[in-house]
Amino acid sequence: MTSLRPRGSASIADLLAAGPTLSFEFFPPKTDEAARKLEKTIHELAPLGPSFVSVTYGAGGSTRDRTRDIVLQLAREQSFPAMPHLTCVGHTRAQIDALLDEYADGDIHNVLALAGDPPADGSDPGGDYVYALELVEQVRAHPGNFAVGVAAHPELHPRSDGDRIADRRHLATKLASADFGITQFFFELDDYRRMMDELSDLGCTTPVVPGVMPVDSVAGLRRMAAMNGSVLPDALNARLDAADGDPDAVRAIGVEVATDLCRALLDAGAPGLHLYALNKSGSVKAIVETLGLAPS
Repeated sequence: MTSLRPRGSASIADLLAAGPTLSFEFFPPKTDEAARKLEKTIHELAPLGPSFVSVTYGAGGSTRDRTRDIVLQLAREQSFPAMPHLTCVGHTRAQIDALLDEYADGDIHNVLALAGDPPADGSDPGGDYVYALELVEQVRAHPGNFAVGVAAHPELHPRSDGDRIADRRHLATKLASADFGITQFFFELDDYRRMMDELSDLGCTTPVVPGVMPVDSVAGLRRMAAMNGSVLPDALNARLDAADGDPDAVRAIGVEVATDLCRALLDAGAPGLHLYALNKSGSVKAIVETLGLAPS
């Protein structure tokens, strides 16, 4: 894997063309202590030379300001691009344009455009959008010349009702309007390969970066998997059950499983790796170093 040292304003589309890439994902901290821990994590992971990093966006825009502040700070302080997640649930077009203006002024040139999660209570979130594709089109029209990424679900979107044909057609249409995709986390190589084969059959050539999450908490993993429709293999479930109660053992399993999947993905020709860091450095460093991707 070629080591990349891009400048902070580089387009992720260009990085992927030169690929493969290595990237990390963080989430906005909710407290001052958590913010200090995130700063420490970024300081520890920066020497690994990520191609880019991303920062998530809370449901309904609940972390809009924190996401923006972290991304703009990273753009000022780091040499790699920082990409904000942006969701359309509950937002007006004017709100999105104002946020895009801030990002463009802050030398941010990459955005991950997502539909976002509806309110847990089933209420109407309001806003001007119905589909993520509408957000993609608005970002495209902005003069900031953003590279636009979208989400992909190897195991089908959780709201697809199991309709594989319709899900893949919708995904191919969305990817055709974007520069790249990043997947939700998954654990079986065949799910990613099948998705890419199905997209190829539909004429889609947009690169899709696999997202890999090293297990850190059994309860947390199962909660997120239930929300995202991610399937936990029986063998992994059994190992986690046996190790639950021993955090070090759980993390060791997470590193081992994620490393094996990353290696298989690279061997299969994936355009890069996107590691969900969970705002911690230990597992990510272990994976990158084991794979031999750390700078010498």
